[in-house]
Amino acid sequence: MRIVLTTVLEASVTIEDKVVGQIGRGFCLLVGFTHEDNKEIVDKMVDKMLSLRVFMDEKGLTNLSIHDVKGEILSASQFTLYADLTGGRRPSFINAMKPDQAKELYAYFNEQVRAKYGAVETGVFGADMKVSSVNDGPFTIILDSKEIIK
Repeated sequence: MRIVLTTVLEASVTIEDKVVGQIGRGFCLLVGFTHEDNKEIVDKMVDKMLSLRVFMDEKGLTNLSIHDVKGEILSASQFTLYADLTGGRRPSFINAMKPDQAKELYAYFNEQVRAKYGAVETGVFGADMKVSSVNDGPFTIILDSKEIIK
């Protein structure tokens, strides 16, 4: 599982000229899954993501979590996080989880964020989404379950 996490001042997802998810200050998440991912991995990744101290405190240090700043969360599915470019210039997505399984895990991911944090705005799985954000910092990190979960 991979999450690209960006701290934002605002973010939104638009589909066919209609805003389907929108937040103020918080996290904009791009979420992707590979074949080995399961609910246990999702649980650990949600816990890690929610505990990250990536927001600035009054001294300008990254000491505050999403909880501390009472931030909002926008989540968008993104299978392209598992693009394989080893074979040339055109990406292969053989490492991305099949859509039916990924849709189920993505729904579970959002359920867990809601259960452990509160509201989460989302895009629509498999849709042609336009994700817009005003990055804060910018501060962007990649959480990869293969590196985080040992």
